[in-house]
Amino acid sequence: MTNNLIYVYCLSNSPPELAHDIEPKGLKSLIFDNFYVIIKYVSESEFSEENFKKNLSDIQWVETNAREHIKVISKIMETGTVIPFKFGTIFNARSSLKKFVADYSDSLHENFLHIEGKEEWSVKIYCDRKSLSEQIDELSEEAASLEKQIMASSPGKAFLLKKKKNDLIENEMDRLCKKYGQEFYDDFKNLSEETSLNNLLPKDFTGREDFMILNAAFLVSKNRLTDFKNLVDTLIKKDENSSFCIEANGPWPPFSFISIKEKM
Repeated sequence: MTNNLIYVYCLSNSPPELAHDIEPKGLKSLIFDNFYVIIKYVSESEFSEENFKKNLSDIQWVETNAREHIKVISKIMETGTVIPFKFGTIFNARSSLKKFVADYSDSLHENFLHIEGKEEWSVKIYCDRKSLSEQIDELSEEAASLEKQIMASSPGKAFLLKKKKNDLIENEMDRLCKKYGQEFYDDFKNLSEETSLNNLLPKDFTGREDFMILNAAFLVSKNRLTDFKNLVDTLIKKDENSSFCIEANGPWPPFSFISIKEKM
């Protein structure tokens, strides 16, 4: 089937280097209003609106194509600033893509100025609640005080106090997760130009046994990137024997910090 649809990866404000070894083959750069639009022609059998919706139910197809989408954008990012388009952005004709760029040109310029010289980094923090519960007397004055009362009480009273402490432990773990999550977030925010908080992901999505307590994206100026990475290393070493696990990675295409608005 003829490849007559235009799949858009991203816009760049400088000429992209589309080397022959970049996968996938067939990448092209179109120039509209001094913007370089990185595209590939694709077939309706995969990317027509109807077929694309069907393919979204095929996990392997989505993973393969979404991974390719990010890979292409990341490669273009190596030589210039990019405005990424979401996975599966399709235009039916070159004229409609050209019109889109013209209609949103002012906003595109503003977004390029906003993200120029900056990188998006992702920070996820997890808590092992079982491990945290075992450290609760060290981290919570209220729990430590209750434990002392238990040790000094008669068996009957100690039994009731233990039940009270079990309830306290759950509440204190919730409090500590919020407390440390906020402190971690503030530390990274202080080194960032902008932040974006994302939804916490459940365990069945992360594939982990511990609980996510922070899921955030940070827009970091390149001249502060060393400080940002050093903070990651410092916090990882500080908390390597604690109940908290920090994951930071990037740079990512700046999806979280792009806001394109049509001309008024």
